[in-house]
Amino acid sequence: MSYEKNKIELEKNGYSVLADLYSDIEISQIIACIENAEQSGNSFMKTKDLFAIRQLIKNVPELTDLLFNKKLTELISDLSESEYFLTKAIYFDKPSESNWFVAYHQDLSISVDQKTELENYTNWTFKKGQYGVQPPIEILQDTITVRIHLDKTDKSNGALKVIPKSHMKGIVRADSKDWNIEDEYVCEVEKGGVMLMKPLTLHASNRTTNGKKRRVIHLEFNKHNLTEPLAWLEHYGIKASTQQWL
Repeated sequence: MSYEKNKIELEKNGYSVLADLYSDIEISQIIACIENAEQSGNSFMKTKDLFAIRQLIKNVPELTDLLFNKKLTELISDLSESEYFLTKAIYFDKPSESNWFVAYHQDLSISVDQKTELENYTNWTFKKGQYGVQPPIEILQDTITVRIHLDKTDKSNGALKVIPKSHMKGIVRADSKDWNIEDEYVCEVEKGGVMLMKPLTLHASNRTTNGKKRRVIHLEFNKHNLTEPLAWLEHYGIKASTQQWL
């Protein structure tokens, strides 16, 4: 199967939605794997409005083969001729009673292994035991975000809203006049489907109002090495000979 149409949409609009990347059986196996994981340490965050697991592959390594099935592996290789690797994996569970919403923003931070003063690396943070930094813009421009939906997601349970083509404007202030709320598009995704997004695409999500879950696995891929001595906190590459993820 070719994903050329999705590649064109992603480059042009900053997002694309696909159905049926995972079967119901695969989704059930992924959910069971997460539910059976030992949930302790800094990488696990639980509040009444959110349950999240950072560094998902490191903390739940059994997920690797389940997530990187044949369809996802083909999708990543179709999206770029360059060799991409995984740089971030997070699990989000927005519970059915959640009243949590996120205002329009761009994803400007990457997770790295240490803090060091480097040109064009700014806005350092340290949260839950890991460093974040805003890297040179070409790294953000070349990031591909893949959001795997473990539940059917629509406007009633927090589907992402995006401003099409906003990724073409570089880094923008959310209150700037460089974008228009009237252009907003709601990315509804079926269970087992995937949303592709550029991190510079302005996006937001509403509160849940229909009493249904919205569980998502958020993956980020890139092709750049960082300026030494800095390195990605997470780095999982593809083995071209077997198409298996390491």
